[in-house]
This record gives sequence, C-alpha cells and structure tokens, in this order.
Amino acid sequence: MTQTADQTLLGVVLDSWNRNNNILLNLLHTMSEAGLEARPMEGSPSLAAQFTHIRDVRLFFVSQTAPEFTEDLPDLFRQEDAEWQAERDAGQIEQMLRDSAETVTKVVQSRTEAGLPLSGAHVAYDHPLLLLQHLLWHEGYHVGQMMLALKASGRTLGEEQAMPLIWDLWRREW
Repeated sequence: MTQTADQTLLGVVLDSWNRNNNILLNLLHTMSEAGLEARPMEGSPSLAAQFTHIRDVRLFFVSQTAPEFTEDLPDLFRQEDAEWQAERDAGQIEQMLRDSAETVTKVVQSRTEAGLPLSGAHVAYDHPLLLLQHLLWHEGYHVGQMMLALKASGRTLGEEQAMPLIWDLWRREW
C-alpha cells in the first residue's frame, strides 16, 4: 500500500472507533439513573460497572503500551467500605468514555504514523490497529451484555429505537 492508502485506511479505522464510542454514548443516553443499575442477571456487573470497566480497560492497555498518554487520569472505580463501586453519574461516565476514546485515538494514530508497535512489559500489539480491534471486540461483548441487562430489567430497546442508536451509525440505506 502507498502512504496515502495507509493514511486513508487509518482514517477509516479511527472513524469506526469513533462510531463505536458513539454507540456506547447513545446507549448511555437512553438510561435513567435507575437503568444504570440494571444487570443481565443476578450477580452480574451493572450497566454502570460495565461502562466504567470499558473505560478502564481502554486506559489499562494504553498505560501498558504507551504510558505517556495516560498520566494523571482518574480511576472511575472507587472503594467504599470493602466494596469496589463503579461511577454512577451518567455525565461523568460520558466524559470519561469520550476522553478515553480520544486517548486511544491519539495513541493509535501516533504509533501508526510513526510505524511503531505498542509494546510494554506485560502486553504488546504488533501493530497499533490490533489494540483497536481488541477493544472493539471487548466492547461489543459488553454491549451485548448491556442489551441483555436492559431486556432483563424490562427496558428493552425495540428495533425502532435501536436502529438510529446503533445500526444507522454503521451504514446508509436508500
């Protein structure tokens, strides 16, 4: 591939990453505060915990492979008594998802343009785009869990609701 083709491909993949983040934000926006406590089944993480976990996983792998991009970022899980609690404020979750998506974008773009892998003491990606693919797969799993949690709590997103929030972000129909 030529440099121009590589740059075009990088742009498309980063656009895909941004669409993925917009889907997460769309799902977050459909939930009331009570909805963030929904769980796919008893003992499973709440939706708030899953959103928080997604953000933390993004930053964990960046911190392991490009730590200079994650300096001074706050944790969203906090210890209360003997329990770890997820962030429950939707506005805070939204901002942290936006910030972490932007951080991942910067890392992938920077390392791809420099022709460098993402590599740390405990984890490595042969190419920066593999980090994105890992995160997309991980987040897709959690979106499935979130949809199941909504269904289990009686808050099912119907086809008419899901189309503009999820599927229309990926395609155009005529």
